[in-house]
Parts: sequence; C-alpha cells; structure tokens
Amino acid sequence: MVDGEKFAEIASLICEPNRAKILWNLLDGKAYTASELATSVDISPTSISNHLSKLLEARLVKVVSQGRHRYYSYDRPEVAYVVESLANLNQESLAQKNVHEITGIKYCRTCYDHLAGKVSIQITEALEHNFLIKKSGKDFLISEAGWEWLKKLNITPDQLASKRRPIALQCLDWSERKHHIAGQLGAFLLQKMLTEDWMRKVSFSRELVVTSKGKKELYQLLGVIL
Repeated sequence: MVDGEKFAEIASLICEPNRAKILWNLLDGKAYTASELATSVDISPTSISNHLSKLLEARLVKVVSQGRHRYYSYDRPEVAYVVESLANLNQESLAQKNVHEITGIKYCRTCYDHLAGKVSIQITEALEHNFLIKKSGKDFLISEAGWEWLKKLNITPDQLASKRRPIALQCLDWSERKHHIAGQLGAFLLQKMLTEDWMRKVSFSRELVVTSKGKKELYQLLGVIL
C-alpha cells in the first residue's frame, strides 16, 4: 500500500493542471526561469513559486543558479519520458492522425534531448529493419552491425557504457503511438543531426525542420525517404 500511496502522490503532483503545463513546457530540454514559466502557464509569480517548490521537493525538476537568475529543468530524463507517455492518453490526437497531413511537431520535434515525431519513427523502424537495433523489454539492443554503423557517426560503445542512464530506451511517441529511441543513444543521435545541420530548431518551439542535407544523409545511411 505504501508504494500505491507514493504513486498517487507523484501522480497528483504531475497531473495538477498548472504543474502539468509547467512540465509540458520543459519538454524542449531547455532551462527556464520562474518568470518565463509563469508567463507560459499564465499564472502569477506567487503561484509559480508554490508549484515549483512542490516539483523540486518531489525531484521532478531541479534548479541551477546563474548570476541573478535561477533556471528550472527536469531533474532526470525519466520525468520527460513520463510526461511524453501521458500525452498518449489524448485519444483526440489519435483519431485525427489519419485525417490531417502530419506537420509541425507531429512530424519532427524534440522530446527532451532526443528526436520524436513521424521522422523519429521512420528512423527507428529503418534501424530495426536493417538489424542494427532490436527491442528487448523496455530497451533497444544495439547489434554488432549496429555498432559498426554508429562508428560512421563517430558514436562508439565507450561513449555510452560509462553512464548509469540506459543506452537505448524505448520511448512511446504520443503522436505516432510507436516507440522511438531515447536514452543516451537518442541524445547522441539528435545532437549529431543538429551539429551536422541535418535538422534545425524552430524558434520558440520543439519543432525541428529536416534540411535537404539531412534528407540526403538519412536516405544514404538508412534508406529513409523524407
């Protein structure tokens, strides 16, 4: 019963409307001041302070001081996975999925520090089809051929083996209802694509734009057509 009570406590913290909006706004992986979050959620400075205090106490967010400002972000990646997964309960977006053309954040976006949306699913499925990764429980396992492929992107086992965070985690995509790649590998892949100008961020949004270079590279590397 103790575990159930703890779960109920965490659920109530996350699902209170204003706190849910705070956590949703942090999904882009950036750190924000209390004032910025208050503006995005449209609540008073006093209210945002109370909500952030509760989220800090539960270790759902963390705060870093820099100069005169205090910046809030997720305490750990698992919080982002929970928030993204909760969005899968939105049945309206599922019903509309095949009615409208998939654009904007449903097409390509960041999910905390990794890629999400239709493009992420195409990449994940291509990796599976080419036997570079495979599902195993809640994770993706990287095959020997997969590690050889990752070397082309300058990603090696040594870079991923020394941290406690899962190497390649399955994260349920709220707009596609399929699993994309999270964990260390997801973060490395997204950073690579941004650094190499395969994708570009859209200002004030989690949306990503796939460049012509990115389309060419992903087709040559995986046969993905975007």
